[in-house]
Amino acid sequence: MGTAFAASAHAIYPHSRVRSLRLLARFDNVLPIEHIYALVRSQRQLDRALGDIEEAPGVVIHTIVDDGLRQALEEGCRRLDMPCIPALDPLVSAMSRYLGYSTTTRVGAHLRLDNDYFNRMDALNYAIGHDDGQGGQDLEQADVILVGVSRTSKTPTCIYLAHRGVRAGNVPLVPGRPPPEKLFGLKNTLVVGLSISPDRLIQIRRNRLLSLKENRESTYIDVDAVRDEIVQARRLYERQGWPVIDVTRRSVEETAAAVLNLLHGGHGQVEVLG
Repeated sequence: MGTAFAASAHAIYPHSRVRSLRLLARFDNVLPIEHIYALVRSQRQLDRALGDIEEAPGVVIHTIVDDGLRQALEEGCRRLDMPCIPALDPLVSAMSRYLGYSTTTRVGAHLRLDNDYFNRMDALNYAIGHDDGQGGQDLEQADVILVGVSRTSKTPTCIYLAHRGVRAGNVPLVPGRPPPEKLFGLKNTLVVGLSISPDRLIQIRRNRLLSLKENRESTYIDVDAVRDEIVQARRLYERQGWPVIDVTRRSVEETAAAVLNLLHGGHGQVEVLG
């Protein structure tokens, strides 16, 4: 084997999602020294990177799209006699030819803050503020309210729906405690009942207790008590005429899809009681 020598590689990105260089690791007897510069979006930041390149000469790889900064980087590398490689150019050119469209030079175009983004953030804030019966005074602002006994995936389903821009809250059904009266007077908000088989619910609740290192037996996992909880919940759904989604074998994504189907006026595979 020959003597190993160090080789510098400089990676310059206009964004924050930095990926470490591994190209030099493919060459035997080369000890790679990485220099990574993230969020380079001004001439001052670029000048600082060029100063480092001058002190530690090496190949320069970049994804700069701004024309002015790109030209300044290329001129700086020519002055220093350093190779300057635009890493994404071959890929972008091939995609442009295939799609028949020119590219934008705007940094972070894929991270545009549009109305959809703000709607999702608003929905997420609503879901967090109306989890487990919180914020019950403005339930009418929701697109949908999920109702169900404990551990029927109400919270994760609401969060998933929020990422789709749906304002979703949830109300738990607790034995011995009536639901908030406002739940029964909603006019323009969809209310959906979540149901589940007793055996599956007991399994989920046992796992929950184990994760909390709680070994005591209680009505929370008592077979008769759990069955009664589910029966009472289904009777409530039937009295109110709420559509019901059985989550026994449904993932959160599938439950959310069923809710979206109801919001769009369809029933699909969703059971409707009454």
